[in-house]
Amino acid sequence: MATKIEHAYIEREQGVQGGRPIIKGTRTPVKSIVIYHRMGSTPEEIQIKLPHLNLAQIYDALSYYYDFKDEIDNDIDADSEERIKQEFSQ
Repeated sequence: MATKIEHAYIEREQGVQGGRPIIKGTRTPVKSIVIYHRMGSTPEEIQIKLPHLNLAQIYDALSYYYDFKDEIDNDIDADSEERIKQEFSQ
């Protein structure tokens, strides 16, 4: 029997961040939280950088990341590749 995974603070909203997962009620993408986390920031440090978020939202974003790691990693990689292409085309 499959268990449905719920993330109370994460949503996808058409027209916001290209429909990618964001923190509910904000335009902050989950990938932004993940990028800070990858750079070594703790959830408390991320909250200082993004003070409009509370710790529950940050922890839920990280939990969402680990539930959908491949999707978020691919999104981060694609964004990085797109930025590099833009820099070289200027």
